[in-house]
Amino acid sequence: MQITLNNKIEVFPNETLTIKEILELKKFTYPKLIVKLNDVIIEKEDFESTFLKEGDNLIILHLLAGG
Repeated sequence: MQITLNNKIEVFPNETLTIKEILELKKFTYPKLIVKLNDVIIEKEDFESTFLKEGDNLIILHLLAGG
Protein backbone atom coordinates (compact mmCIF):
# COMPACT_ATOMS: atom_id res chain seq x y z
CA MET A 1 0.00 0.00 0.00
CA GLN A 2 1.26 3.46 -0.87
CA ILE A 3 0.19 6.53 1.13
CA THR A 4 1.48 10.03 1.66
CA LEU A 5 2.67 10.43 5.25
CA ASN A 6 3.63 13.94 6.30
CA ASN A 7 4.08 14.97 2.66
CA LYS A 8 6.38 12.00 1.83
CA ILE A 9 5.35 8.94 -0.14
CA GLU A 10 5.57 5.81 2.00
CA VAL A 11 5.11 2.23 0.86
CA PHE A 12 3.99 -0.51 3.26
CA PRO A 13 3.82 -4.24 2.45
CA ASN A 14 0.44 -4.54 4.20
CA GLU A 15 -2.76 -4.25 2.20
CA THR A 16 -4.59 -2.70 5.15
CA LEU A 17 -3.32 -0.66 8.07
CA THR A 18 -4.97 1.30 10.82
CA ILE A 19 -3.73 4.65 12.06
CA LYS A 20 -2.66 2.92 15.28
CA GLU A 21 -0.52 0.46 13.29
CA ILE A 22 1.11 3.31 11.34
CA LEU A 23 1.93 5.10 14.60
CA GLU A 24 3.56 1.92 15.92
CA LEU A 25 5.46 1.17 12.70
CA LYS A 26 6.81 4.71 12.42
CA LYS A 27 7.47 4.94 16.20
CA PHE A 28 5.32 8.00 16.90
CA THR A 29 5.30 7.84 20.70
CA TYR A 30 4.55 11.43 21.62
CA PRO A 31 1.66 11.76 24.09
CA LYS A 32 -0.11 14.57 22.23
CA LEU A 33 -0.70 13.97 18.53
CA ILE A 34 -2.87 15.61 15.91
CA VAL A 35 -3.80 13.18 13.13
CA LYS A 36 -5.47 14.22 9.87
CA LEU A 37 -6.54 11.69 7.28
CA ASN A 38 -7.42 13.28 3.94
CA ASP A 39 -7.91 16.65 5.70
CA VAL A 40 -10.23 15.22 8.39
CA ILE A 41 -9.05 15.24 12.01
CA ILE A 42 -9.17 11.76 13.54
CA GLU A 43 -9.76 11.49 17.29
CA LYS A 44 -7.42 9.33 19.40
CA GLU A 45 -10.20 6.88 20.27
CA ASP A 46 -10.65 6.19 16.53
CA PHE A 47 -6.99 5.39 15.72
CA GLU A 48 -7.52 1.62 16.10
CA SER A 49 -10.68 1.49 13.98
CA THR A 50 -9.67 3.88 11.16
CA PHE A 51 -8.22 2.03 8.18
CA LEU A 52 -6.09 3.62 5.49
CA LYS A 53 -6.57 3.04 1.77
CA GLU A 54 -4.18 3.18 -1.15
CA GLY A 55 -3.35 6.82 -1.93
CA ASP A 56 -4.54 8.29 1.37
CA ASN A 57 -2.91 11.45 2.72
CA LEU A 58 -2.01 11.12 6.42
CA ILE A 59 -0.58 13.97 8.50
CA ILE A 60 0.72 13.24 12.01
CA LEU A 61 1.89 16.19 14.11
CA HIS A 62 3.07 16.17 17.70
CA LEU A 63 2.33 19.08 20.00
CA LEU A 64 5.00 20.62 22.19
CA ALA A 65 4.41 22.80 25.19
CA GLY A 66 6.51 25.90 25.50
CA GLY A 67 6.77 29.00 27.49
